[in-house]
Amino acid sequence: MAEEAGCHWCAKWNEEIAHIYPKTAEGRTAPLQRYDVHGHSPDVAFAQRVHFTPTFILVQDDTEVGRIEGYPGEDFFWGLLTMMFEKANIPLDRKG
Repeated sequence: MAEEAGCHWCAKWNEEIAHIYPKTAEGRTAPLQRYDVHGHSPDVAFAQRVHFTPTFILVQDDTEVGRIEGYPGEDFFWGLLTMMFEKANIPLDRKG
């Protein structure tokens, strides 16, 4: 998750999703790693530069395989996340 201080939508995601995410199949499959867009970037081959916060980037073998730019609200977030996993052909860990 690319984020920055003062980001209203990052705070909204933290309020609505952050406490739930690690307990989900998505969270077990792709544990959340955060980084500040103004700080040191992770060692990942991004498809493009991050322009918006938050940006959720799905990474496989140190390469970006999908992203969600912005936070569209809880109802849309989960659907977009599921589609991102499906498009990248990454099965979810449903055994939690």
